[in-house]
Amino acid sequence: MKRIALVNQRYGLEVNGGSEYYTRMIAERLANRYEVEVLTTKAVDYTTWKDWYARDVETIHGVTVRRFPVEKLRARDFNSYNEQYLQEAAAGQRSGAKERIWFEKQGPYSPACIQYIRQHKNDYDVFIFVTYLYYLTVAGLPEVAEKSILIPTAHEEPYLHFLTYESLFTKPKAFIFLTDEERKLVRRTFPRTEPIPCDVMGTGVDIPCTPDAGKFRRQYGIQDEYLIYVGRIDEGKECPMLFRYFMEYKKRCGGRLKLVLMGKAVCEIPRHPDIIPLGFVPEEDKFHGIAGAKALVLPSKYESLSISVLEAMALSVPVLVNGACAVLKGHCTKSNGGLFYHNYFEFEGSVQYLLHHPVEYMQLCANARAYISRNYDWNVIMQKFSNVIEAVGGESPRMRER
Repeated sequence: MKRIALVNQRYGLEVNGGSEYYTRMIAERLANRYEVEVLTTKAVDYTTWKDWYARDVETIHGVTVRRFPVEKLRARDFNSYNEQYLQEAAAGQRSGAKERIWFEKQGPYSPACIQYIRQHKNDYDVFIFVTYLYYLTVAGLPEVAEKSILIPTAHEEPYLHFLTYESLFTKPKAFIFLTDEERKLVRRTFPRTEPIPCDVMGTGVDIPCTPDAGKFRRQYGIQDEYLIYVGRIDEGKECPMLFRYFMEYKKRCGGRLKLVLMGKAVCEIPRHPDIIPLGFVPEEDKFHGIAGAKALVLPSKYESLSISVLEAMALSVPVLVNGACAVLKGHCTKSNGGLFYHNYFEFEGSVQYLLHHPVEYMQLCANARAYISRNYDWNVIMQKFSNVIEAVGGESPRMRER
């Protein structure tokens, strides 16, 4: 039985993050076919990377998790350093040396994890690095390039154009992309990756409970129609823009519509009678809440897949997303199960359409559910995953580009 290591910056039931949750779902399913370990840090909070977990090794849902300490917290001057370097890079002044400092300042800076990868590379058949942006991938993947799979979770953002990645993206033995849009972006940005085989697969969608919208409404005292946002509430997800758009909508259109927020807040949430922040909620409450929503709204410009969007569509709930994000717009156009906007007036028009076109709304609901059934079945996805692993492990025919 092959021994597989997945590398991600955070891992655990307490962790709230897209690539981290994706890694956990994949690890737990790969454990049915392989001996799986996760190599990660002891951090929970990405804004500080402070060690939180005490154990070096533990088992979570059948997966061995090896945790390593973070040597330095996220640098206090990271934001200013980041702003300065992005300006220099935009002016064509990219620097590998400055980027190395950038990765250490951003974190999680865990040389102990990299040392473990270096010393134990022969103990594993395949290393799978999830998400391209962080220190563990940048420093760890080159140590085991000949037996590595990179799942970049890439989207168009300034960091993707760092000088460091022109080399890093040529090193893995194979890629796994979450969407066709991501594959095209990476191939276009890094032409030298063309010979590296890849496959495109998203993630299966689990609904671990029977959703009960009525229970959610009673528990949280919400009686009116509502839009729901699920995930980290911060500027990087364009949440302030969502707040502005929603408050302007209420001024112009009135009505009893609410905006319900689920997730940890790392930016200011306006005090408004129709904006309801619930904070971090139990998993079941999340699904109950999504099921009762008129739509799930995601204002982010930068998404590589968005599990919350897929979960909503699996529950027959349409989505309302930022059309500037190719992946999110792609979900809507391929499914006809959601709407997208590029400015406030398109946002307003979309919300009005969802509220006041009941026949068309029900068709959006049906289309959303059908899209998930066609494209996000776990059995198909995990067979594809196994094919890539066997190819990288050297015991199957060469992978084909898909």
